[in-house]
Amino acid sequence: MAVYTEVSDAELAAFLGDYDIGEAQSFKGIAEGVENTNYVLTTDKGQYMVTLYEKRVDPRDLPFFLGLMDHLASRGIVCPRPIHGRDGNALRTLAGKPAAVTSFLQGMWPRRTTVQHCGPIGAALAGLHLAGRDFELKRPNALSVAGWRPLYEGCRGKVDAALEREIGAEIDFFEQNWPKDLPSGVIHADLFNDNVFFLNDRLSGLIDFYFACNDFLAYDVAICLNAWCFESDNAFNATKARALLQAYDKVRQLNDDERRLLPLLARGSALRFLLTRLYDWIHTPPDALVKRKDPNEYLMKLRFHRSAASLADYGL
Repeated sequence: MAVYTEVSDAELAAFLGDYDIGEAQSFKGIAEGVENTNYVLTTDKGQYMVTLYEKRVDPRDLPFFLGLMDHLASRGIVCPRPIHGRDGNALRTLAGKPAAVTSFLQGMWPRRTTVQHCGPIGAALAGLHLAGRDFELKRPNALSVAGWRPLYEGCRGKVDAALEREIGAEIDFFEQNWPKDLPSGVIHADLFNDNVFFLNDRLSGLIDFYFACNDFLAYDVAICLNAWCFESDNAFNATKARALLQAYDKVRQLNDDERRLLPLLARGSALRFLLTRLYDWIHTPPDALVKRKDPNEYLMKLRFHRSAASLADYGL
């Protein structure tokens, strides 16, 4: 369930009065997603998405997110494009929450990922990285290494002691060994299968840019390896990884340092999602509307990357 804020007919009518997108014909909440409230809006001029930004999104970050989508769309990346009101602003208020209207993308996210999905993902991610090179706004990655220990501290004493020691040792390792000089730029940082649309086996759009930030480009690749290249039993599929990485390289080639450090970055990204999932598992009330995600999935992925001997384990 992802409709946290109900919108009255009067509130919607007043909100749409600031746009030139027609009169509402239907306004339906979307159950998918966990961060924000989303509605599909159909007017006599077309179909749109309306997003109300809830507590976990810092309003100060919204100009970055909306500006990035505008920027990427203008450079050919198929993503939601913010609709600007008559006054030129894309960010407004609806039902007391910051809100925006964006274009509507056709397609569905793949419930089961295959090798055929991984090539288009690699190419799309590389295209995003190139398109974001001249985006002027900056947003640091709050969920990089410096953000991992506070999450860990919030879980201590509430998990198995052996797991607590294992995670603590991982954080110690990364605080000493995280790279400092790799190609950087805008990254999506959350390009999981539910944030990518396909239409008739063709990638039709990238969505949910609300974790986007500035960080190592190869770290974004590592996140995708974790998100797309493991099977349901948490076995790593090197064929999927090869398809993703080769397609990425055709658009933007990873340099030697990025390739060499890819296992370490993948291990770090596994730790990041293990920590956020574990923190949410502990701190989300059992009766909350949000479905908690199993942290053990990323514990298994972390252990795979820690045991990887070379790039050959990743299909290279």
